Amino acid sequence: MSAQLSQNLLLAVPLAPLAGAIAAGLFGRFVGRRGAHWITCIGVAISLAISVQTLLAVLGGARFNATIYEWMQLGGLKMEIGFLVDGLTAMMMCVVTFVSLMVHIYTIGYMEDDPGYQRFFAYISLFTFSMLMLVMSNNFLQLFFGWEAVGLVSYLLIGFWFTKPTAIFANMKAFLVNRVGDFGFILGIGLLLAYTGTMHYGEVFAKGEELAKIAFPLPLFGGEWMLITVTCICLFIGAMGKSAQFPLHVWLPDSMEGPTPISALIHAATMVTAGIFMVARMSPLFELSDTALSFILVIGAITALFMGFLGIIQNDIKRVVAYSTLSQLGYMTVALGASAYSVAVFHLMTHAFFKALLFLGAGSVIIGMHHDQDIRNMGGLRKYMPITWITSLLGSLALIGTPLFAGFYSKDSIIEAVHASHLPGAGFAYFAVIVGVFVTAFYSFRMYFLVFHGKENFRHKPFPGEHDHHDDEHTHDDHGHGHDAHAHEPHESPWVVTAPLVLLAIPSVVIGFMTIQAMLFGDFFKDSIFVELEKHPAMEELAKEFHGATAMAFHGLTSLPFWLALAGVVTAYVFYMVKPSIPAAIARTFSPIVTILENKYYMDWVHEKLLSPAARALGTGLWKGGDQAVIDGFFINGSASAVGGFAALTRQVQSGYLYWYALVMIMGVIGLMTWQLWPFLSPWLGL
Repeated sequence: MSAQLSQNLLLAVPLAPLAGAIAAGLFGRFVGRRGAHWITCIGVAISLAISVQTLLAVLGGARFNATIYEWMQLGGLKMEIGFLVDGLTAMMMCVVTFVSLMVHIYTIGYMEDDPGYQRFFAYISLFTFSMLMLVMSNNFLQLFFGWEAVGLVSYLLIGFWFTKPTAIFANMKAFLVNRVGDFGFILGIGLLLAYTGTMHYGEVFAKGEELAKIAFPLPLFGGEWMLITVTCICLFIGAMGKSAQFPLHVWLPDSMEGPTPISALIHAATMVTAGIFMVARMSPLFELSDTALSFILVIGAITALFMGFLGIIQNDIKRVVAYSTLSQLGYMTVALGASAYSVAVFHLMTHAFFKALLFLGAGSVIIGMHHDQDIRNMGGLRKYMPITWITSLLGSLALIGTPLFAGFYSKDSIIEAVHASHLPGAGFAYFAVIVGVFVTAFYSFRMYFLVFHGKENFRHKPFPGEHDHHDDEHTHDDHGHGHDAHAHEPHESPWVVTAPLVLLAIPSVVIGFMTIQAMLFGDFFKDSIFVELEKHPAMEELAKEFHGATAMAFHGLTSLPFWLALAGVVTAYVFYMVKPSIPAAIARTFSPIVTILENKYYMDWVHEKLLSPAARALGTGLWKGGDQAVIDGFFINGSASAVGGFAALTRQVQSGYLYWYALVMIMGVIGLMTWQLWPFLSPWLGL
């Protein structure tokens, strides 16, 4: 496979997890719990092995772009399943399969007592299949299939504990918000199909210059809009839903109602990065519209900064990491807007490892704390959970951009790329990502210090369920997990939980140092990502300042982001370890701001009280007025009524009496004879 990529081996990459999902989902009762996790883990491990082999082949110059199966042909339009494997695809395949395998192994320990054990493994394997189909596609049809499939499985996983009202509300919220984004996405695909007549990436990109010259009037807004701008914004609206960008971000924090493993798989490493991947893949189109790039830049900056602020006031350990994910997705989006697509994808990769690590570390803490998720009830866990402690520390250091850690190389590159951009909105974006460095460091280490250091606040605090079941020796929390009501001592998690933490911690530290040269300044993405450097010089400016990974790390020690990150860590230590009265005093002083943050900028209120009723009113109007009145009432029922009326008249003639039929026949004969003889009779009658 060093020279060529085998079609059959590539097919095995998505099909192996699909086979595991079918076995665990449809035959879970027969294979049992052990069988379910073995089959699915082996399926994902096969995918990972072939993905690594594919990456090595791509590094050796191999490429693959071909149709695997032609589904149907409508005129000149071909609907196909096909794979495009280049540097971008190979990297995504490795990230998806590696993180997925870690989550599969971790799940064996985390979901050990859950009654839906086989179902959960079926879902996460099905999710892996869907994501692989998305990243490997070479056409918009397959991309949209993968796009919708990951949304569907995300819905199933968020609502996995379907007896929990909050979980059902959260999965419906995620589903509906993503429908809004997907409406924009399919409009963008539809515009490309209408004007190019094809859904194949290469054929669409080849017509990019033609698309850039097409304009059409928009009377509502006045003037003309360029087709490429409208198309790119529509495609990005899809990314806003999937990658949780403001204002379509509201679903992601609530999705923490699902089990922790899916937080790592879906909301850190894979599904939420689908939008980032899609925009990078569509770089030949986005490069043609500065307006669309500016829009992306501003949306990403708002998300990066303002979602970070919300992380400061969260007390649920998973929600802190969730808002961190929102903020980091904003950073990736900002890089896309600055035309630094390779930097965005680089941060996608590094972030996948350390954010999955932080989510799984949070899950390990939750296990150790008997499923208490409030960080105010923790403290001093370092001595009880040493592996979880050290891996969480490494993940936090990577997240805040500590020099030599993975996050440093990608995050600092984003900041420098935005600084070099000349697009409208770049100044605000640079301010947002710089301030975001301090905010990220503050909330990350606020959580770290409150969980692993300081006073042991879990002493003398009942664990969830105790106050409701005083007489029960064995109680259950809302998640369906059992715990001993008298076992107050935290404990380290089993090896199936800690082993993935260690394996994720390694790339969280070294992957940035190892890959920055090739991914940002080499030719790894040479035929995947296209940038017009004359118009968008950010990557060119970065290349001039780059003198190697080691030199970048040493220079980073003197840079503004490093000192802001250090200030954030020190501030968190002083506020929560030295003088815990300070944050309380600040909260009292700025209580209106705290109220706004606690209500998440009232975005849920806007969605539920304003947008939802408006959408419902529009839907009701289209239903009553359009569907029932026009389509059903006029066209369907109206045509049926017309036919019925005509039939009723005809029925009057069809009496069934012989004399009536004879009379009609005689009248018909007389009528025909009159018609034929009229030319001769009319002169004689004087007419």
